[in-house]
Amino acid sequence: MRAGPRNTITDVAGLRVGNAQDARLRSGCTVLVGDAPFAAAVNVMGGAPGTRETDLLAPDRLVQQVDALVLSGGSAFGLDACGGVADGLRAMGRGFAVGDQRVPIVPGAILFDLLNGGDKRWTRNPYGDLGAAALAAAAVDFDLGTAGAGYGATTGRWKGGLGSASAVLGSGITVGALVAVNALGSATVGDGPQFWAAPWEIGGEFGGLGLPDVFPATDEPPPMKRPGEATTIAIVATDAALSQAECLRLATAAQDGMARALVPSHTPLDGDLVFAAATGARGLADPLADGFALGHAAACVLARAIARAVYIAEAHPGDPQPAWSARFG
Repeated sequence: MRAGPRNTITDVAGLRVGNAQDARLRSGCTVLVGDAPFAAAVNVMGGAPGTRETDLLAPDRLVQQVDALVLSGGSAFGLDACGGVADGLRAMGRGFAVGDQRVPIVPGAILFDLLNGGDKRWTRNPYGDLGAAALAAAAVDFDLGTAGAGYGATTGRWKGGLGSASAVLGSGITVGALVAVNALGSATVGDGPQFWAAPWEIGGEFGGLGLPDVFPATDEPPPMKRPGEATTIAIVATDAALSQAECLRLATAAQDGMARALVPSHTPLDGDLVFAAATGARGLADPLADGFALGHAAACVLARAIARAVYIAEAHPGDPQPAWSARFG
């Protein structure tokens, strides 16, 4: 397994990512859009999720493909970002055909960043416009760290952010991850610089620091945020030809990567969620063996993307938490 040329989710051909953020608001959103509709599913393991249109991702639903997936800050207000993306796609003629109408299918998920010091005194919800701007900015190259849905994110110890990583398997299949890290837990071991995801790191992508020689005591960790303030939301994607049911299995396997990279994770106070997307460009030579490899790769790639989000995040004036880069970079 090796990283793709960009080491981002857009190493999966046919996918683009767009970010939009507002520095005054200290929040933003991120959209993953395909050149064509793609299969998708979702797995939710956190106890406090916020979502839009995730029910239609079940394998027994009528619609089997989506046009885009959205990750956003803003708590429930951020779900409006999906509407801005849907409006933009409809203007492009994209969407599920119903008679002479097109209805873009845009599931999304949100994280809570309303108490991070930004100016939230809006009179009109800003997230629809942010969603439209993110769609307009969609490209194969995009910013990580303090960007998009991760712009105002925090974790149990460090400033959070937007992360991405990719892997190319021996079969030639590509897997990528995109994640906004706003976790209750921490991406680093104790007070040191080492990342929990270190065993899966490729090429020093988050410092090459390895793991510490001694681990902190395993006492029960106290919550480092208040209830409702946490969530890590992610997308794993592949160019493999997968059904919605197979995408669901991919999203489920990818949750292991969240548990590898954030301690603790999947708590009752997090809304931890993973979407899976498959463009279908590459058939599976051996469905059993390739499916096994895909699940393992998705977990590894998501763990790496989470560490990269925290590693790349930049310090800004007024941050409620220190950036890892300012302390150790």
